[in-house]
Amino acid sequence: MSRIPEKVQLHRKSAVLSLQYADGTKFELPAEFLRVYSPSAEVRGHGQDVLQTGKRQVQIRDIESVGHYAIRLLFDDGHDSGIYSWDYLHQLGSEQEQRWKDYLDRLERGGGRRDPLPPGTQAIKIQEP
Repeated sequence: MSRIPEKVQLHRKSAVLSLQYADGTKFELPAEFLRVYSPSAEVRGHGQDVLQTGKRQVQIRDIESVGHYAIRLLFDDGHDSGIYSWDYLHQLGSEQEQRWKDYLDRLERGGGRRDPLPPGTQAIKIQEP
């Protein structure tokens, strides 16, 4: 089965990337989901994922083709280093429900927020003794 979608469409108003496959499979991947699961070193860290917070309003401002195997998503928060292979995008679509639940659980445990902080504020985490 080919993991290369027949159609890739960015819906700017809803901030959703649609992927449609020859077998009829279709994934609707929100920009926030794609941003927090970016395959970049910034997000993946060095062996441990870095929790992304404040990304609810993020938008995809552009998509670039990377050879025949991937796309690069450029987000309006400046993030542009993630190369999303066709296989990885298919995996994200197939695992979207569980991955989203995992992300929300990690946010809750880590005290993070989906909404960005107001300008001029900074979050700090206070450790209790």
